[in-house]
Amino acid sequence: MNDAAPTSDQAVCIGVFDSGVGGLSVLRSLRGLMPAARFLYVADSGHAPYGERDEVYVVERARAITAHLLREGAQLVVVACNTATAAAVQALRQQWPGIGFVGVEPGLKPAIALSARRRIGVMATRGTLQSEKFRRLVAAHADGVELLLQPCDGLARALEDGDAAAPQVHALIERHTAPLRAAEVDTVVLGCTHYPFAAAQIAEALGPAVTLVDTAEAVALQARRLAAGLRPCGAGPALRLWSSGDPAALQRVARRWLDWPGEAHALPPASSWCPGSESNRYGP
Repeated sequence: MNDAAPTSDQAVCIGVFDSGVGGLSVLRSLRGLMPAARFLYVADSGHAPYGERDEVYVVERARAITAHLLREGAQLVVVACNTATAAAVQALRQQWPGIGFVGVEPGLKPAIALSARRRIGVMATRGTLQSEKFRRLVAAHADGVELLLQPCDGLARALEDGDAAAPQVHALIERHTAPLRAAEVDTVVLGCTHYPFAAAQIAEALGPAVTLVDTAEAVALQARRLAAGLRPCGAGPALRLWSSGDPAALQRVARRWLDWPGEAHALPPASSWCPGSESNRYGP
């Protein structure tokens, strides 16, 4: 195997997964804050997007992928997907109580702190916006705030090939930002890990008076805090990538977004089964 990456014998090993390539935005922040750490990343592109799946499906995929990451040596798991965090992070914590899990959620709190007019848009998948976890987040922090919740159907899928400048991406951004412009929001939360890679296009569509909020750095800081209590995991590649879809596509996007020259690999069959098609094959 040629992962074209340096090794470290003093690093912790952190697993990261998303429904596709969007979690690379979180991985980018993680690597920036923890340059000595080893990372394992799974893009579940063969089952994406999670935002268009039901909760049971997402939970089963999250369990199967977590089992794979733990088999590969992960000591800590970052659920780099808003939909998977909302649907599955509690189930993962219950199944593996000895493992630390870091989830992501729309950055509503920092957006409220930044918003002068207290008029905030949230761009996210329908799965995130309709989740109980998101409803609790709104109830806890959004009193007195005018929220415009914008489901961005198709945008995460369109960003899967890594080309944020593609005409399809541009058209979707125009469509999904139009209601936000009409509502005259002054702050917009990027509530899907795919969206930061189109942040420049989204900012242009919204105009210079609107501030974008991305939570990747906050997630990386929390992961670093938890990782501080772990023992070094031993030598190994600094980064390994797997995809349940086309590994070449993940590899191409990682080279573009992470400037990483290594290879991506196919997710092993035991972690690639489709919920409902056969018996459960993930393990504790």
